[in-house]
Amino acid sequence: MLYLIAEWMGFEGVFNLVRYQTFRAGATLMTALVIGLIIGPRFINMLRVRQGKGQPIRADGPQSHQKKVGTPTMGGLMILISLCLSLMLWMDLRNPFVWACLAVTVGFGVIGFLDDYDKVTKRHHAGLSGKVRLLGEFIVAGIAAYIIVSQINTNVYLPFFSGRSIPLGPAYYVFAAVVIVGFGNAVNLTDGLDGLATMPVIIAAGTFAIIAYLVGRTDYSEYLGIPYVAGAGELAIFCAAIMGGGLAFLWFNAPPAAVFMGDTGSLALGGALGAIAVASHHEIVLLIVGGLFVAETASVIIQVFWFKRTGKRVFRMAPIHHHFEQKGWAESTVVIRFWIVSIILAMAGLATLKLR
Repeated sequence: MLYLIAEWMGFEGVFNLVRYQTFRAGATLMTALVIGLIIGPRFINMLRVRQGKGQPIRADGPQSHQKKVGTPTMGGLMILISLCLSLMLWMDLRNPFVWACLAVTVGFGVIGFLDDYDKVTKRHHAGLSGKVRLLGEFIVAGIAAYIIVSQINTNVYLPFFSGRSIPLGPAYYVFAAVVIVGFGNAVNLTDGLDGLATMPVIIAAGTFAIIAYLVGRTDYSEYLGIPYVAGAGELAIFCAAIMGGGLAFLWFNAPPAAVFMGDTGSLALGGALGAIAVASHHEIVLLIVGGLFVAETASVIIQVFWFKRTGKRVFRMAPIHHHFEQKGWAESTVVIRFWIVSIILAMAGLATLKLR
């Protein structure tokens, strides 16, 4: 909104600052952070009153988690509110990439909310059926993929190689939807400890803020040998909104958590990162930057596959963060070490921009 007002004013005086994506990204981060910190306490109290016993805790999970009984869930709504309000204030409302990513964020957030609501009301951790969830996710992701692909080509660009790509043609729509849905569920699987998913999401968003900004600049993209995507720079502002909302949520989610993100937040944020990666043509780099989420998902797939084949477990418990808990690592130790891994992977992802 402010961008359109500043443009109408001819970017005169102080309005000239709004012209720059870097300024609006910083302003968006701070706006989302402030909104999240302001609404947080009352929002958490409201959730606690309405949910009563809070999120159901799995009886077959680590016994240390039983002390978390009564902690409210759906805290992802705090992130979505601060994210959406800050974006409406600072983004260029005519940019289709931002609307596509926002559609995924809100759409996945609604699906996650319905899942959380089902868990809370039925007092069971199962939630919606997997088929219903996946159907809803692919519908939302398919719509977003259609919007995004109308603005970009259908090539998948390879990291470490300048100008090398794989043309997928119409199959790219399916590929884009799979990336969005897959990453949404990957973050969802990771969200099992206080703060475990939140900080890696913030780190990944910060990394893609840089990538989106560079991809949206003809000079930088040409110099680095990465694909140029007109308008993608506006996604840096979207990433900043994720960071601001995530940091505000982490204030209340830090151990011991006063609120859980729930599927409402984890699905929404994971889907958003997937959509941003598709729009910026850095889908494969997302696998590097978000390698922690990929590893968490892989651990579940490996565990289920191997158990069905042999009746034995590869890990003591999946996802893999529970494996380390069962080995005796304190929850805070697992969380902080996984944060460190996320930082290393983010640096590796950024390195692909230059190593070509």
